[in-house]
Amino acid sequence: MKTKRVNRNTIYIFIIIICLLIIACLTYFIFIPMYKKHKEEQRIKNATIIVNLKQDLTASFGEEKKISDYIESINGELIQDQKITTNELGKVEISFEYINDENIKVPYSYTIEVKDTTPPLIWLSNSYNVTVGYNGNIVEDIMCGDDLDDNPLCEIVGEYNTNQIGSYNVIYRATDKAGNVTEKPFTLNVTQPSKTTYQNPAKRPFQEYIDTYKNEHTSIGIDVSEWQGNIDYDQVKAAGVEFVIIRIGGTKGINGDYFVDKYFKQNLEGFKRVGIPVGVYFYTYSNSKEKSIENAEWIINTLAGEELDLPIAYDWENFSFYNDFHLSFYNLTNNAISFMDTVEKAGYKGMLYGSKNYLDKVWMKTDYPIWLAHYTREPLDYSKEAKMWQVSSIASVPGINAYVDVDIMYK
Repeated sequence: MKTKRVNRNTIYIFIIIICLLIIACLTYFIFIPMYKKHKEEQRIKNATIIVNLKQDLTASFGEEKKISDYIESINGELIQDQKITTNELGKVEISFEYINDENIKVPYSYTIEVKDTTPPLIWLSNSYNVTVGYNGNIVEDIMCGDDLDDNPLCEIVGEYNTNQIGSYNVIYRATDKAGNVTEKPFTLNVTQPSKTTYQNPAKRPFQEYIDTYKNEHTSIGIDVSEWQGNIDYDQVKAAGVEFVIIRIGGTKGINGDYFVDKYFKQNLEGFKRVGIPVGVYFYTYSNSKEKSIENAEWIINTLAGEELDLPIAYDWENFSFYNDFHLSFYNLTNNAISFMDTVEKAGYKGMLYGSKNYLDKVWMKTDYPIWLAHYTREPLDYSKEAKMWQVSSIASVPGINAYVDVDIMYK
């Protein structure tokens, strides 16, 4: 019997110890944190918060702003002065924390409004010429676009008669849905048809480009398509070509059928055989995010696992009939990003091709490298960083009979 009492007492003691441990755990992991939280909440509640905001609590769409840009004064220091996202119109709540002058971390928030403040773009000089009897749509012929509005109101204000020879002083006006207006006065010249003669420019030897642009930071290459015909790859290699971008194909107009450049396979195999690094470009008429993704998937399927040394370039150049696409610059850029995102997911690199003026005025910023087309002998003057520079379209390259585009790649 004595032994049984000892065992029962032992159990009681064990139970008491377990209960004490549970109480200790509850105290340490729940009650103490709750107490600390409550005490901190009371501390914050009683903290001195002095944040004076600036009068203007607005931002333009896409504008780079930080939390501190809207604070006139504050009794302390921000913990982190983060960038504010301004890629959606409307009200945006900005929340942050700062350490006040009592050394208390306190939360604060304010609201800004993101507005469309950018007027539409009208691509027009001081005059525009048509021949007498012209029956096209001049409003549609002149590029009129907006950063956010897919369909800005574009119109010509003033009287003119395309069936009567003369010069007419009129205004091209563009209005976006936010009410931003651009007006461009110009002279519409209605003239007699005239015969124009075109003379092909003289070719420049490829060696001149090497002599001018080759250094420790650059490689000199070319881009080719079926227009260059049959190529002697060994001669091209011997001429000093260090890389090549090959057209893989395109579509036959907007939403047209896909086609593979008839020299693509031959060019890919030929340049790889002689050890010249290759990338590809695709000439696109894409008018939607879905179509751009489809373009990219077609390229991936066409490559069928073929490895590339250089990126796949998105080549959209349809600005002469831009109005037909009903695309804002924002959506135009997002289409390109969707294309490049898709090829990147497949293990390739993406790149955006464009001329200097359109890259500066139409294309919005992306995180992808730029292939800049800008034909000049002057030093590169470009506000955005370019991975490649297409510097000429009139080169003479040994092994190629036609004109050739020359490209400079920066290491």
